[in-house]
Amino acid sequence: MDTLRQILSPDFLLRNSVYTSVLIGLACPLVGVFLVLRRLVFMGVALPQISSTGVALALSLPMWLGADVTAHSSQGEHTLAFLGSLTFSLVAILVLAFLERRGRGMAEGRLGTAYVVAAAASILLLSKNRYAEIGWLDLLKGEVITISNFDLTLTAAALAVVLLVLGLFYKELLFVSFDRDMAATLRKRVLFWDVLLYLLIGLTVSMAVLSVGPLIAFGFLLIPPLTAHLFADNMRQLMVLASLVGGIAALLGFAIAYQWDLPVGPTDVALLGILFACGWCAQKTISIARRLYA
Repeated sequence: MDTLRQILSPDFLLRNSVYTSVLIGLACPLVGVFLVLRRLVFMGVALPQISSTGVALALSLPMWLGADVTAHSSQGEHTLAFLGSLTFSLVAILVLAFLERRGRGMAEGRLGTAYVVAAAASILLLSKNRYAEIGWLDLLKGEVITISNFDLTLTAAALAVVLLVLGLFYKELLFVSFDRDMAATLRKRVLFWDVLLYLLIGLTVSMAVLSVGPLIAFGFLLIPPLTAHLFADNMRQLMVLASLVGGIAALLGFAIAYQWDLPVGPTDVALLGILFACGWCAQKTISIARRLYA
């Protein structure tokens, strides 16, 4: 409790990192639910890594063009990284989703290839950029250390847009995701809602990768929805529970990492794994008890 009070104090040195982690933990599971619902779990693995390649490429462009990279402000660097992350995320999800719908080739093979190539490309690009290597390589490894007020504001604004659109068009996005054929039969604008959902997923992934790295982004996209699915009776409960699991895990994970001097990203993901395992055991225990006393 003392650690929680300390990291939640307005005077805490890493308070922006705490707030950003919790925001990502609350928001990522909401779009992750749709990835799980559409059976696009492997896409959730590949997208954060592809987004990180966009970050690495964007940060390397000024050096390749001969610009004075030492003169760039942190805000300018962050904006450039955001544009690269967003571009790669959106292009990747649209292309992969299109190929998935067309049913051409092995979807798992495409996503696996995209993941491993993007991971290698990210490390190689940043390893040749001596100005971005230290801070951004730490981020790609899941080290959430220093986040400026500008970074926090940008993250909060982007995620607020995602939450607003999800709230306004929740029924339409859910209908198209749950029963695409029925939606097409009823002449719903399936393509429009698909593209809108993919834009929301791309924006969320790009912000998560830019703020906390691909490891945490992947963890919060998929593990909270899978954990909540064990207990939720309907979609509304699933989304609320998934968001709560992500937010609580982000806060507790940061506290544990701070207390024991551990990297935040791996700590958060390990905690999410423990919560999922505990939830699975609890769900199985409840099911067995119901059968015994039925």
